[in-house]
Amino acid sequence: MKNTVAILEKPGKMVMKETDLPTVKDDEVLIKVGYVGICGSDVHGFQFGPYIPPKDPNQTIGLGHEVAGVIEKVGKNVINLKAGDRVCIEPGVPCYKCEFCMEGFYNVCPDVDFMATQPNYKGALTNYLAHPADMTYHLPDNMSLVEGALVEPAAVGIHAAEMAGDLLGKKVVILGSGCIGLMTVQSAKLMGAAEIVVIDVLQNRLDKAIELGATATFDGRDEKIVEKVKEIIGEYGADVVFETAGAIPTAKMALQLVKRRGKVMVVGTIPGDTPIDFLKINREVSIQTVFRYANDYKKTIDLISKKRSYF
Repeated sequence: MKNTVAILEKPGKMVMKETDLPTVKDDEVLIKVGYVGICGSDVHGFQFGPYIPPKDPNQTIGLGHEVAGVIEKVGKNVINLKAGDRVCIEPGVPCYKCEFCMEGFYNVCPDVDFMATQPNYKGALTNYLAHPADMTYHLPDNMSLVEGALVEPAAVGIHAAEMAGDLLGKKVVILGSGCIGLMTVQSAKLMGAAEIVVIDVLQNRLDKAIELGATATFDGRDEKIVEKVKEIIGEYGADVVFETAGAIPTAKMALQLVKRRGKVMVVGTIPGDTPIDFLKINREVSIQTVFRYANDYKKTIDLISKKRSYF
């Protein structure tokens, strides 16, 4: 039996290639891919190439890392999973040896092998893939494979909200209501935020934000956006601002909306240099970057399975 893999031949062009089935190591499983979500990083990769280009110009590049499917085969050391199980995967495989892995922060492992990026650039847009069993998670019977593929971005939202600390009764602003922004909306609601204001430039996204728990939304192109948002959250600004759009203008806006001693959570991937006027935030404002997730998959699957949308 052969496999088929989608390869990025050059920015803007993907080709289908027939390959051998992946070799399944003793601690791995072979998964027949059911669904793959398309992340913003995949869109960027398709249009311009990966954020971090490979050193070798001949490196084969795949896309996709939000995956769910059905196990076809398991390695001889795998005992908790079996053929026929419906699963999703955590796409980053850490080294398990560095100080960050040993402390439990494997998401910032310097040698992590994350799908569709360095070092191997292996993507999930394929019929079959091999993956470590300890980064493969069984899906409950009441979860679909589509929901399984969405565990990955949902885990990003959960991780961001948890890193922000206690949100109970807090006023939150979320800049950007794409997939990650919407996941953060639900996570902030889940953790008890009192006000969740979402800003974007696309009305359909803002409508979805209201549906998923936002208390108010605004068009980011409004010249009086800061003034209007503060009419809701108070003159001093938000306790926590989540930047999820990955853009320099929203990063700047975050600093205008956060209150003294508040937090700015940078969840989006912001390219290039972002000017920061520290004089405007030198009232003990914290700026915290957020990178993927760590130890969040099981709880995310459980929350989706139980359809939790409240604190």
